[in-house]
Parts: sequence; C-alpha cells; structure tokens
Amino acid sequence: MPSVTHEALVELFKNRPTLAAEMLHDALGQPVPAFTEARVVSSDLTEILPSDRRADVIVVLLVGEQERPAMAIVVEVQLGVDPDKRYVWPVYVVQTRARNRCPTQLLVVAIDAEIARWCSQRIDTGHPGLTLTPLVLGPEGVPVVTDAEQAKGAPEVVVLSAMAHGQGEAAEAIGVAFLAAAAGLDEERRAVYGDLVLSSLNAAARRTLEAMMKSGYEFQSEFARSYVAKGVEKGRQEGLLEAKAQAVLAFLEARGLEVPAEVRERVLESTDVAELDRWIRRAASVGDARELLATTGS
Repeated sequence: MPSVTHEALVELFKNRPTLAAEMLHDALGQPVPAFTEARVVSSDLTEILPSDRRADVIVVLLVGEQERPAMAIVVEVQLGVDPDKRYVWPVYVVQTRARNRCPTQLLVVAIDAEIARWCSQRIDTGHPGLTLTPLVLGPEGVPVVTDAEQAKGAPEVVVLSAMAHGQGEAAEAIGVAFLAAAAGLDEERRAVYGDLVLSSLNAAARRTLEAMMKSGYEFQSEFARSYVAKGVEKGRQEGLLEAKAQAVLAFLEARGLEVPAEVRERVLESTDVAELDRWIRRAASVGDARELLATTGS
C-alpha cells in the first residue's frame, strides 16, 4: 500500500501539472518543447497491464489551439528499491507514447540519494538497442527555495525543497519561505503541504518555525494558526497523561510498595486515559505493583 509520503509527493505533481516539465528542464537539463498547457491525464495503463498497474502521474504537454500533444511525461515516485519497477517502467513509457502519439519521458522522483542512484540504472529490455535510462530527480537536483516570492509562485517546489533539504543548513529559510506561500493555498493543500514541510525539517528549524507562528509572524496563515492550535491541544493531552501517570506511581509509593522499573516505564509510556484511570483505582488496593499490569483488562 502506498505510504502517506508517496501519495503526498504524487499530489504535488497532480496539483501543479507544469512541475514535471519544470523539473525536467530546470533541474535535470532536459529539453522540453514550448507548450501552451500541461495537463494531467489518466494514468490507468490497463490495456496491456494487470488492473493493479498504473503510473503515479502522467502529464501531457499540449501546443496550439488544436492542443496537440508535444510530449508526455510519466512521473513515478520511488521511496524504496523495487526490482519490479525495472520491468514495468519501460511498459509505462511505451504505452503512454502509443496512447498519446508523442515523445515520452520517464521522470522518477526519489528524495533519498541512495534510492535515486538505484533508480538511475539503465534498463536493458533484452531487445538489441532498446534500453531505458530513467531521468531521476534526486535530492541534489531539487532547488533550495528560500525566497518568499519564488515560494508563492511555486508552492509545490518549496515543498519538494523542504523534503530534499530540510535536514540541512537551509532548513529554517526554506520553512519561512513556505509560510509565505501557505497563505495563498486552499485549506486542503495548506494542510497536506504543511505537514510535509514540518515533518521534513530538522528539529531546530521546526522549533524556530513553531515559535514564529505562535508569535504572530507576518507570514502567519490559517495553516500556522491551526497548527499552533493543534500543538496546544496536543500539549494539554500530554500534560493530562503525565499527571495521571504520576498519580498512579504516587499512590503505589505512598502505600510503601516497591515500583519495579518495568512497571514505572509502562505507566509513564501509557497514552490511554481510561487505562491510567483504571490503574489509579487499582493502585489503592493491589498488594504488589506488578499486579497493576497483570489486571489491565479489568
């Protein structure tokens, strides 16, 4: 089953149809024809593939009033090594080319450098002269976006930037640039992109951004406000759990019972309020602290 990260990356290319062409041209230096429109088309390739086979995204670049296909781009997000892809990727390219009657390229997006290297290997189909070398957008090819205006014009690119470079020195500047872009996004994209960016940044950058959002920074958006609200609620919940866990331990110690390390650890790690409430009641009557865990179902 595709991961949340995989699906979110796929959405970036669906939400910004020109992104595939931009990455091919700007990041990978590939020639891209002048086009009047980039359109996401059906990625269902079941004419010759099993029903569970489909490319992640297929974008067709159109030209002129006749909207003639000038190039098709098959976008595949790859987060791990999958030997099966070396057999289906050539089929994706050939089938897409046949359907749209235009040159077709394969763009593989891999945010991990090692996975990107694996994806870059040439695929020999076995037919003389018929090989496929995937065009791979790895972390080194993704631009570092720290300019607010650039982020506003291409929010999907700044999200890619955070995912590729969020653990480096530019993490904080990338995050600030995203905040500038977040205000102009619809609620759904703001939520998805915001989660992606914040989860990709290193701890220091994330703390800085959270502090900026709480202080009413000028780029504060609805996303920022909702994120802060969620953080406050999470803090309240964590505080409640900690208080109840400490109450359990205090009851046991007040009765002179020895609390083994495994019991203490289990109580402090609990995230179930109802469970902690049961333990508080039982802490007043058990003869041994270990009985607390042996009777959690009661």
